[in-house]
Amino acid sequence: YYAGISIPLGIVMGIIIALLLNAKVKGMAFYRTIFFLPVIVPFAAHAILWKWILHPKLGVVNYIIELIGIKHPPGWFQVPGWSKPALIIMALWASGQAIIIYLAGLQDIPKSLFEVADLDGANWFQKILHITLPMISNVVLFNLVMGLIQAFQFFTQPFIITKGTGRPMDSMLMYNLYLYQQAFKFFNMGYACAMAWMLFVAIILITLFVFKTSKSWVFYGGE
Repeated sequence: YYAGISIPLGIVMGIIIALLLNAKVKGMAFYRTIFFLPVIVPFAAHAILWKWILHPKLGVVNYIIELIGIKHPPGWFQVPGWSKPALIIMALWASGQAIIIYLAGLQDIPKSLFEVADLDGANWFQKILHITLPMISNVVLFNLVMGLIQAFQFFTQPFIITKGTGRPMDSMLMYNLYLYQQAFKFFNMGYACAMAWMLFVAIILITLFVFKTSKSWVFYGGE
């Protein structure tokens, strides 16, 4: 659930924000810095910060939600149905590194391609669809693979927020957290080792599958 939602959202949101940050606007360096800052925040501080921001009663987010007239805002980390969306929000907030990589890919696109498209009468959406996306498809592939690996290794934030329990109702009991419990709480070392090897094999197989299928949608400039 977490990987299936956070990775596609991260790719779409990252490209959109990178397109906005690629605009020629005064003070753009400041805005780029703002989006990158969450990346340098340690995972532990990241988890503690968002545990406070999304607190059902004292959090800033629910305070704003109540101000706009919603009487019963989400319980976030304290409600099973909202805990994973809260984790996804946390992950998207810290996607500045991917955004900067997309931005670098956008700035590497030859301007002559857009000039020719303008002469042919292409609109903004057509240029995005037929020039921008194909030209940054290799960057999308890189961020996709990195996102998959990070999603499979997701551990620190749910561990700190739930104090290693995965509660409520195991809604934040990620694979790595369950592996940790088996190894260092229940001392089922054999089972935990088997889980670790399964995780390793899963990451390898999925990564190989992504690279294998990428030949049909990734464009390289030298081709």
